[in-house]
Amino acid sequence: MTITLVLVIAMAVLFSCGVYLLLERSLTRMLLGFLLLGNSLNLLLLIMSGAAGKPPIGGSSEGITDPLPQAFALTAIVITFAVSAFLLALIHRSWKLSRADEVEVDEADAAIGKDREDDPADDDPEIDTDPEAVQNEEASR
Repeated sequence: MTITLVLVIAMAVLFSCGVYLLLERSLTRMLLGFLLLGNSLNLLLLIMSGAAGKPPIGGSSEGITDPLPQAFALTAIVITFAVSAFLLALIHRSWKLSRADEVEVDEADAAIGKDREDDPADDDPEIDTDPEAVQNEEASR
C-alpha cells in the first residue's frame, strides 16, 4: 500500500465515524463527531494537494508545492476550532441548566413536521397557494 492509500483509508474511517457520532443524541458525541469530521477534512485537503515538492519560496518554479491547499487546511483548522468551542459552550450551558447531555424530541416541532407531510401544497409548487383558493377548498370540504 502506498502512503496516499493509507491516508485515503484513514480519511474515510474518520469521516464515517464522525458522521455516525453526529447522528447521536448526545451533545458530547456530536462534538466528537464534528471534530472527527474536521480532521478528516484536513486529511482530504492534504491528499488532494498532491505529491510533496519544494517550498514555493526561493529559486526556480520547477517542482514547487501549491500553497493554496495548505492555506485551506489552516482555515479549516481555525473554523473547526471556533465551531467546536461554540459547541462546547452550548454543551456546558445545557449541562448547567438541565444536567442532561441528550437532545430531546421537541413535540411541537414533530407536530409541525407531521402537518407538513399531510399538506401537499408545501411540496408541490404547482398547487395554487392563493388564500382565496385555499378558503374555497376548505369551505368545500
